[in-house]
Amino acid sequence: MRLEYFEMIDQVTAFDPAARTVAASATVPMESTVFEGHFPGYPLVPGVLLTEVMAQASGYLVLGLNGLTRMPFLMAVDGARFRTFVGPGARLDVTAALTVEGSGYAATKASVASEGKEIANAELRFRL
Repeated sequence: MRLEYFEMIDQVTAFDPAARTVAASATVPMESTVFEGHFPGYPLVPGVLLTEVMAQASGYLVLGLNGLTRMPFLMAVDGARFRTFVGPGARLDVTAALTVEGSGYAATKASVASEGKEIANAELRFRL
């Protein structure tokens, strides 16, 4: 994970076209300039970056399903929930499932977990 460059996903660990799902992993770096301001002395991954982790996993899913023919652009985040804090060194397991696709539009349900505990989840909508 390279937070400063918005490269959130380290590896896609599973892709199931029949089930329309993807799983990915990322490890939060021990040091990042993001932590200098969020928060000094108590580094936490901003919620917006956890949302981006889910969006990127969802994007990989949509790209894989459409054979890299249509780029997904995030257009809405619905029902986002953040349950706990994420700090440096955390290993994140990300999952996404396609719920809607058609007419230049796609939607997913995605979640982020660490050590088997769900950290965040949201429904994401994309324009293709």
